Amino acid sequence: MTSFIDKGLRYWNTLRYLRLVQITARIKYKLKKTRVDLSGFHGTKVVSNGWTQPAKRLCRMINKNEFCFLNERHTVVSKKDWNNEQCSKLWLYNLHYFDDLVAADAVQRRDWHRSLIHCWIHDNPPAEGNGWEPYPCSLRIVNWIKWSLAGNVLEDDWCYSLVVQIRYLTQNLETHLLGNHLFSNAKALIFAGLFFQGDEAHNWYETGKRIIERELLEQVLADGGHFELSTMYHALFLEDLLDLINVHRTFGFKSLLGVEDVIPKVILWLATMCHPDGEISFFNDAALGVTAPVSELYNYAERLGFRVDNSFSKLIDLSDSGYSRVSLSNAVLLIDRASVGSKYLPGHAHADTLSFELSIFHQRVIVNSGTSVYGTGAERHRQRGTAAHSTVVIDGENSSEVWSGFRVARRASVSELESVESSSYISLSACHDGYNRLRGRPVHCREWRVSEGALEIQDWISGGGTHNIVVGFPLHPDVEITSLTTNKVVLVVAQKQVNITWLGLGALEQEQSTYHPKFGYSIDNNKLVYKMNAQLPAKIITRIYW
Repeated sequence: MTSFIDKGLRYWNTLRYLRLVQITARIKYKLKKTRVDLSGFHGTKVVSNGWTQPAKRLCRMINKNEFCFLNERHTVVSKKDWNNEQCSKLWLYNLHYFDDLVAADAVQRRDWHRSLIHCWIHDNPPAEGNGWEPYPCSLRIVNWIKWSLAGNVLEDDWCYSLVVQIRYLTQNLETHLLGNHLFSNAKALIFAGLFFQGDEAHNWYETGKRIIERELLEQVLADGGHFELSTMYHALFLEDLLDLINVHRTFGFKSLLGVEDVIPKVILWLATMCHPDGEISFFNDAALGVTAPVSELYNYAERLGFRVDNSFSKLIDLSDSGYSRVSLSNAVLLIDRASVGSKYLPGHAHADTLSFELSIFHQRVIVNSGTSVYGTGAERHRQRGTAAHSTVVIDGENSSEVWSGFRVARRASVSELESVESSSYISLSACHDGYNRLRGRPVHCREWRVSEGALEIQDWISGGGTHNIVVGFPLHPDVEITSLTTNKVVLVVAQKQVNITWLGLGALEQEQSTYHPKFGYSIDNNKLVYKMNAQLPAKIITRIYW
């Protein structure tokens, strides 16, 4: 009975945040049968201006029939391989994206690409298989058009296939998901509407325009952050915006309302949330290799006339997103004081509230563990859980109730945010109530105080009762532990010594863990855990010196 009640509460605390349009659209999406329109089309437009070289993705096509996605290689030699049940859904999605058409050195694989397009059309009849789902369909439409604008010729039957794909997409826009999926649908309609001639193409464009201009107001926060609060999806979103500028200029059209205005803020947000190594931090679903390298996005932006500034003040507060950056004394500290992003779309959220990432001497030291899998399995759940992040775990629970592959029930809410910048230190603090559902109603508060050559972290857990408290710091795999006692550890970072000490009633342990900088990658690393069983309220102080 208790299990049934708990399950019901979990569903209620998940569904109550959804918008009505998501619920009604999901029902329609499941029930309706889409008619495939196979009528002819009016041809393509003449390009008015030159197509600017976009950001280059990483090469994923190993040879004419072999692909590497998510650190897995598979061949595609027959029709069934496009929907191979031995491959994960995400791997198959990547196969149908056709990202290699816009990857580095794509011109050298032109013949492979031509053969691949031909095979896709032959092996994927309308409305059959993974490739016709709206998201991969959207990305493929854009990539085929980009490939054509880069100087390659789309044969007439390929253009006809594109038109059929676009018609199918217009009937299956992902209004049940919203967010980055709907934005990608709309981007594909914009590309198609500009690329093709006729009233039908004009209608595609107008539909995409309405969605883009509406969603910009919703999806871009005032500080430039993307509302799903994933550094990885933020980078993808920036590329989408740059592509929209590029394709409008190519066909001599005025850019969509608001796109040019938000790009500088979106670029600055991304730069703020990167480590000194130039790549993204791992907050919420985030991994390297899914987007074009950040440097490629910057170069693309500059080719389109946007300025990229990588100079930072000591403290940057992205107050609308809930993230902060401190740059001081050979260290960069990235802090998460955000509540779960987008209440109605938390699918890429992790239970990582009040976590942080720390680089010292240009090397990552304390990290969040990253993302290597999607789906609904145990490893996906573990990677979203609080213990995979650099924050406090109470009684083995997650600070927000992440479940299934992309669900969140009860969520941590952040409060009491303070930021202080003085001549000698910078201090940031916040509290969250994610553990308030436990007995004694614990509340976790954390302060980071950065000064010359030092970082002090104070964790307060208020409430009542006795609880198991763990302060966890996953370490980057390149960080070496040279000595460890019950309250002190000595690390080697970039051939220099870093000391960490704990003050409290617990004991320090070293645990073996895994780090996931890319999809399909699991790298052994060490995790520092300071454990104590304490009567609340309790306080733990961590001091890091370099």
